[in-house]
Amino acid sequence: MVDPQKLLFSLSSFLAAAITLAIAFAASMPRPWWALLTVYVTAQPMAGAFRPKVLYRIGGILTGAAMTLLLVPNLQNAPELLVLCLASWTGLCIYLAVLDRTPRAFLFQMAAFSAAVMSFPYLDDPSSIFETTIARVLEMMVAILSVTAVHALLQPWSATPVIRARARSFLDHARRWTAEALSSQHTRLENEHRRALAADVTELGMIAVHLPFDQRWAPATRRRVYALQQQLANVLPLASAAANRLDLLRAAPGISPELAVLLDDMTDWLRPGEGNLTQAAVLAAQARQLAVSLEKAHDWDGLLAASACLRMAALLDALVASERLYAGIGEPGGANDASLEDAPFTLARDHGVAALAGLATGTAIVLYCAVWILLAWPNGSATAAFAALITCSFAAQDDPAPVIGRYLIATLKTFPFAALYLFVILPRVDGYEMLVVTLAPTLVWMGYIQADPKRSAQALPMFSCFIVAMGFLPRFQADFANFINTGLAQVGGIVATLAVTRLFRSAGVIWTARRIVRANWADVAELADIRRPFRPDRWTASAIDRLGQVAARMALARSGGDLHAADGLADLRIGRNVIPLRRALPHVPHDMRRHLGTVLAGLTGLYADRWWKGVPLPAPDTLRQHIDDALADLLALPAEEHRQAALQALVGMRCNLFPDASAPHWQAAA
Repeated sequence: MVDPQKLLFSLSSFLAAAITLAIAFAASMPRPWWALLTVYVTAQPMAGAFRPKVLYRIGGILTGAAMTLLLVPNLQNAPELLVLCLASWTGLCIYLAVLDRTPRAFLFQMAAFSAAVMSFPYLDDPSSIFETTIARVLEMMVAILSVTAVHALLQPWSATPVIRARARSFLDHARRWTAEALSSQHTRLENEHRRALAADVTELGMIAVHLPFDQRWAPATRRRVYALQQQLANVLPLASAAANRLDLLRAAPGISPELAVLLDDMTDWLRPGEGNLTQAAVLAAQARQLAVSLEKAHDWDGLLAASACLRMAALLDALVASERLYAGIGEPGGANDASLEDAPFTLARDHGVAALAGLATGTAIVLYCAVWILLAWPNGSATAAFAALITCSFAAQDDPAPVIGRYLIATLKTFPFAALYLFVILPRVDGYEMLVVTLAPTLVWMGYIQADPKRSAQALPMFSCFIVAMGFLPRFQADFANFINTGLAQVGGIVATLAVTRLFRSAGVIWTARRIVRANWADVAELADIRRPFRPDRWTASAIDRLGQVAARMALARSGGDLHAADGLADLRIGRNVIPLRRALPHVPHDMRRHLGTVLAGLTGLYADRWWKGVPLPAPDTLRQHIDDALADLLALPAEEHRQAALQALVGMRCNLFPDASAPHWQAAA
């Protein structure tokens, strides 16, 4: 069954390719194949997604060209130093690209790649580097502008329905998961199942970046989408916290009849398609009223039940707000949009992983060029250029080797097809019109593969092998020796990249997942440290983002390993409990402030130790005693906003850090 949207995308790309090829032939550009390849490298299935990337890619091309003109003429008499400078530049750009996980990363990626492909083929004869660089820039910019114009006209996809579909999927998934957690004994769900929700939250924000470039951005404002992202981020810790409290209640004292009735009503509302927003507001109010009555008993079971009620009420509020914001996406802007903040999530950054990617890329380029220069291989410059293309394209992967291996296989499969065209079909073609008609079946088929997410990784090597092998010069030339040399250069570049990748980037996804978990521990330690700046919103965004990053990697970790034991959701709940404690410090008496500070200092020490040793160490019993002391002091204070928030935060900490501990000592003494 042919998918009309995928076919429309492929036809749009082919039309852009035909226009680019016509302009390249008419303007007598020296490398029309390079312009044609740029069309398919630039094309993106979602219209709103490729426009910001187009702007960044153009900026990257111009930056790479400027670096080429700066380095090559000035260092042409010192090829070793020139290669070192180009490798350092490429490594720096890849470092910045991996560090910046927004569409802006394409600027750095293109700056690295364009400088490499403009410089390496002409290191032996740099006298014409200025004319060559200008030609490469024109070829790539013609291709980028052509594909932008065609896709903007035909608009295969828009960002707005993608955002609506992702948000709807998240809301339905969250409601199903929360209903399961509240209605029965809450067992540990599969790690990837829970963390997939965090991945959806992060992805929603990444798609929202494209809204200003989408033709339909006006009714679906970024403010509304970012506000929805913030609300959805609250759903994760609130749902898991409520389930955690209910687990503890069911394990010992049991659930009171009033709470059981409330749980049944909430479970019915949480089922997708059930209940309305007004009913949710009523249920949230009932939960808060029940929490007030339960807390008056001043015993541990009452505090647990009150905490569960308050978390469920906050969860309902977040889901209601999310549903309202979701309903507004794609609708005319409302008056309340102006009050929403236009600020995306702060994505977590890992300088170590980015530095490793940059170092591996720079080292790989030095090795390519060293082998090329030492062997005096005539096609070695092309090998270095292809190697730079592949290295830059997959530098952000945890372990690029498997992807590069599949890239090699797809390239080898395409060579016979390219030979059939070059030596059998194209010699019988006369004129531009016949050339376009002849190429249509193959390029449309490859474009359809590119539009399929499951097979899109095969498209780039197929396009690269096919288009480069054709040459697409103004005058047809079927040179078998040149075909073999070009093919060997491509395969050599891929093999060299694969070898260097296995040498420098063999740590794999588990190593990266451990780094993410440890970075989260370090951030929790910093959040709890009263000597450090207090940025709760920034921390929450980073924690949610890291939870999403771990999602795709956790499935590869062995079951029962310490990586699974490092429960990111528990750390997220603990971090969110730190926030009301720090906010309450200026509003409680001095003695109480000292007790809260002792709890925070204990948390800082615990998470600092976890970060240092790299394992999820258990919390010391002294920390539990400090939490119990702080709870007893807070219960003796008059009820007010900050006291209530700090009390519930301490209850949450005790539940997450010491789930199997007995009731606090002050209850036993009473």
